Amino acid sequence: MTRAPGGTARRAVEAETGLLHRRWWVPYLFLAPGLLMVALFGLWPFVNTVVLSFTDSQILRGGTFVGFENYTRAVTDPDFWVATGNSVLYLLVVVPCLVFLPLALAVLVRTEVPGIGFFRSAFYTPVIASAVVVGLVWQWVLRSDGLVNTVFLGLGVVSEPVPFLTDNTLLLVSAMIVTVWKGLGYYMVFYLAALGNVPGSLYEAAALDGAGPVRRFLSITVPQVKPMMLLVGTLSAISALRVFTEIYILGGESGGPGGGARTLPFLIRQVGLGFSGETGYASAISILLFLLTLVFSLLGRRLSKGDER
Repeated sequence: MTRAPGGTARRAVEAETGLLHRRWWVPYLFLAPGLLMVALFGLWPFVNTVVLSFTDSQILRGGTFVGFENYTRAVTDPDFWVATGNSVLYLLVVVPCLVFLPLALAVLVRTEVPGIGFFRSAFYTPVIASAVVVGLVWQWVLRSDGLVNTVFLGLGVVSEPVPFLTDNTLLLVSAMIVTVWKGLGYYMVFYLAALGNVPGSLYEAAALDGAGPVRRFLSITVPQVKPMMLLVGTLSAISALRVFTEIYILGGESGGPGGGARTLPFLIRQVGLGFSGETGYASAISILLFLLTLVFSLLGRRLSKGDER
């Protein structure tokens, strides 16, 4: 009896396939280190925060289950609403700036002129600088005897120093300026990548039709990079809700006079690591901040899906 051609090879493949099926766990060995890191430093802290939010625990002692008491306290706490208002205001001001200004900057630095590489590097330099260093530099610039007030007083623009760091409203605005200044170069790179995918033929056709630079920007550039604009909006919204360093460096440990410039992350740090060390209450505020961030993230995702349709 003659064997069918390729029978030996087929049996070898079947044997190897069966061996692979018996060793289905092998790929998970390669994934295990990464999964372990995610579980230890991502999943477990989140689960622990959720559990702590339902207790009255403090730093130096364990807590007992108190149900939704911490959440009830948060929604009736004036400090929580001040911090929430500051965080939302921060988002509403910073996000539009970080969506449109880096796009305009990316369009400018794409222009092939001598020395443009220097400006690209200069615009990106704040991104690689430490947030603490950036905050300290701006503190020196904005304090009462700093660079800005010295120039204003020298030119006679003001008769007394502008309280950039001692007025809650001006402190928030100053922190927003620092955030935008530091984020410009970062999101500029995003837009440079998106602009590189826009066909040059579109601009050539628009130029032949008589469209000027502004018209080409509004009719071609913006629609072509709109998905990237939605991504930048989502990322900058999440970052704006997490802002802490700028407020801390510029406003000090109190978060401005009377804590009037505190954001939610600042309040969480103050409540959880302050004199009382109320980790249970701080965890509840953290969960509320997470839910607020989730809402804006889902909103950005919904807008992105609507744009795709």
